[in-house]
Amino acid sequence: MGVNTGHMRKSLPAVLGVNLLLGVPGVVPVWLLSYFAVNWPLKALGWTVGEPTENDGMLPWLLVGGPVLLLFGLVWWLANRPLRRRSALEARVYWPVSVLMTLVPSFALMIVL
Repeated sequence: MGVNTGHMRKSLPAVLGVNLLLGVPGVVPVWLLSYFAVNWPLKALGWTVGEPTENDGMLPWLLVGGPVLLLFGLVWWLANRPLRRRSALEARVYWPVSVLMTLVPSFALMIVL
């Protein structure tokens, strides 16, 4: 039961490219998650100093943050599901590679800024 390396070579650039492109709009949900983490759970643990003017509570997160995260997660999953089926990569390799490639634009912005 050998792996068809030719098929893997053809599917890997598609997987990398699609997830890299999804990472560009994915910068917004990653920023929302980091902002939330810094201002609530990490601040409560004393690990960070939150934004001093952040006093809106949780309602904006339920009305704006939740739908943005859910929408991006749904689009990401719907884009990756057919790619995963056509890919020769095993699931235990495919999904971490997809997540990491989606995070590349966010990491690049963190490094630059």
